[in-house]
Amino acid sequence: MNVKQLFFSVICLFLWNCGSKKTVLQKKINKPVIVEPIPIKLPSVDERKHIKKLAKKNPNLNKNTLRYIEKYASIAVKEMHTYKIPASITLAQGILESGRGRSELALKSNNHFGIKCHTGWNGDRVYHDDDAKGECFRKYAYPETSYKDHSKFLTERRRYAFLFSYKKDDYKKWAYGLKKAGYATDKKYPVKLIKLIKDYELYAFDKVKESAYDKKIRVLNKAEKLKTKAVRKITYKVKKGDTLYAISKKYKVEVADLRKANNLSDNRIAIGQKLVIKK
Repeated sequence: MNVKQLFFSVICLFLWNCGSKKTVLQKKINKPVIVEPIPIKLPSVDERKHIKKLAKKNPNLNKNTLRYIEKYASIAVKEMHTYKIPASITLAQGILESGRGRSELALKSNNHFGIKCHTGWNGDRVYHDDDAKGECFRKYAYPETSYKDHSKFLTERRRYAFLFSYKKDDYKKWAYGLKKAGYATDKKYPVKLIKLIKDYELYAFDKVKESAYDKKIRVLNKAEKLKTKAVRKITYKVKKGDTLYAISKKYKVEVADLRKANNLSDNRIAIGQKLVIKK
């Protein structure tokens, strides 16, 4: 091997080592994930009555929009009482940003408001083409978390602060204020929001009284807790010929759940052993 070949080999080896180090560094980056609380039960805000009335008045209204209102109106009302954002505005934005709940971002990632990752986001994420290719968007386990994050997004950023000087029932000011604050780049954004609010009479949800609704939430969730506590613990005494699989089929539970409930490391069970079937 001559001097030129030796020099070329050393350079190639150096470059290969540098490249290897970069790859390893990328793999070591761990992404923290936010643990989302399980959503509480919410009482009705007469959403079914509302959409039936709308459908009867105007049969040409979009069916997906009506279904969206039925599904998420109660969440929008709860957010209004907590963060003082009109329920009509939240619902209209949800309808518009999520494509009536049918967008890929809403269906696969529960992101109903098109909120991007931004600096400091420590939750799960997905990538979609938007203003630029492959932009980072927040991903949620529950739609309720998306709604809450939308509320926090507006309340915790200084550029939206002026909105909260408006009355909760002044959805027109809120719609134009969102555009002024830079929530969307679409020049027609406020007009679209106002049209949705008028066409689907979303302003009706701005009138739900906070004290009465909060009381309903407490009563409903207290009843749910009592119902859960009332579930009887079912046990089973293992007999000759029993297998964990057969017992799981008999009681319609997963083998993995049986093992977890009884702290079993494998599927072995003994005659006379008492198994917890349901806690």
